[in-house]
Amino acid sequence: MNHESIFRILFLTLFVAAFAISIYHRHKARQSGGQIARGDESALMIFFRALIALPLYGAMLLYIINPEWMSWASLALPSWLRWLSVALGLTMLPLLFWLFHSMGRNISETVLTKTEQNLVTHGPYRWVRHPLYSVASLAFFALGIVAANGFIIGMTMLVMLMLPSLVEKEEAQLLAKFGESYREYMSRSGRFLPKLKSV
Repeated sequence: MNHESIFRILFLTLFVAAFAISIYHRHKARQSGGQIARGDESALMIFFRALIALPLYGAMLLYIINPEWMSWASLALPSWLRWLSVALGLTMLPLLFWLFHSMGRNISETVLTKTEQNLVTHGPYRWVRHPLYSVASLAFFALGIVAANGFIIGMTMLVMLMLPSLVEKEEAQLLAKFGESYREYMSRSGRFLPKLKSV
């Protein structure tokens, strides 16, 4: 088995493991807490989700099926960096499980809130309001490095640049639902990373 085949297998393993964790917890949340249809979001939000998600996931699937199809975007990255990214991807898996488990029935497919949604402030949410976005971004970035693919890395960076705008819409929904409780939560937690306490 050659060098590239090993990285492809590791990419597939990380990709499938991350999606298995996500699908399992999202299914449980739908069973116990209901579901908000993506169609309930604005047409503009749906358009931008598709504009980003389809090329990103499509590129990943093409790389899994046949890396040659994505060779036009390949990068000459050192093996040590790709192995380091494998380790980063593996680290993200238990974090994904922890944050999905912490959300429980409150997992939503959209920026909208569920009728019976609770404000989650335990687990990783004790310190960070949107750890799923942080962990998923790092996981996708790690996958791009493992694949040594500039397109996957670039699309992930584009997603990361768009996250603040997405989160503003989500937090407006959460403020409307939870009011002062959410405002107080915002004051003591970071958006994507834990808030540094001033000395």
